Order: sequence, then C-alpha cells, then structure tokens
Amino acid sequence: MTLKVKTTPKTDRSAIMRAVKSRDTAPELLVRKLAHSIRPGYRLHRKDIPGNPDLVYVGARRAIFVHGCFWHGHDCARGARVPKQNRDYWLAKIARNVERDRRNLATLDRHGWATLVLWECDLKDRDRLTASLRDFLI
Repeated sequence: MTLKVKTTPKTDRSAIMRAVKSRDTAPELLVRKLAHSIRPGYRLHRKDIPGNPDLVYVGARRAIFVHGCFWHGHDCARGARVPKQNRDYWLAKIARNVERDRRNLATLDRHGWATLVLWECDLKDRDRLTASLRDFLI
C-alpha cells in the first residue's frame, strides 16, 4: 500500500528548488575538466576567499567563478527570465546576488586576485571557453 501525497504548485516548486545544486553542476564540471587540462592544481570552493570561488589557484592568486545565468542576473535570454509566481521575491533575490557578486569581485581585486567569471550561456562554445581559460591561466 502506498500513501499518496497531494502536491500543490507550492510544494512542487519547493521540491524543485531543493534539488538545485550550488556545486558540482554540469557547467562547473566542464570548466574543471578544461582547466585541469590547461593548468592542473586548482582547489575547489575555498571558503576563506571572498565569494567562495568555484576554482582557485592559490599561489597564482587566480579565482574562477562559474555563474548560472538565472541565479546571477546575466543579461542573456535565460538570465532575463523572471518566474511568473512570486516575481518580487525573485527580482529582489537576484538583485542581492548581483550586488554580492560585485562586492566579492571588488574585494578580490583590491587584494591582488585576478578573477574570471564564466557564464552558463558562454559554455556552449567550447573553443572560446578553452581560449578564455588558457588566456587566464597561462
């Protein structure tokens, strides 16, 4: 005997949002693979570095962020999309994310770190992505 649970749009949305990962995402894994082939030796998600970068080359003072377009307010089609429900909440949340990212990048810059922000939508062009990583890491 199975128990049926009545789902509502709110519970469905909660389940979807709980399943969203913040690390080890497909875009991040792709960047890690390419970065390792260019320059191995990075560290992951260093919490002692502002912004908790996805990849960090500590000795070279280089940090790479892999941003999802929606979550970080990119100006592409995916980033410009706003959910229809709870619109004010999402607009405020994304605005806070954008401001936090700006502050973290400024802090890293002040402390002599070079940063590279890779957007989810930019990862589709593998040749350009590889060239960007190579230019940044070598």
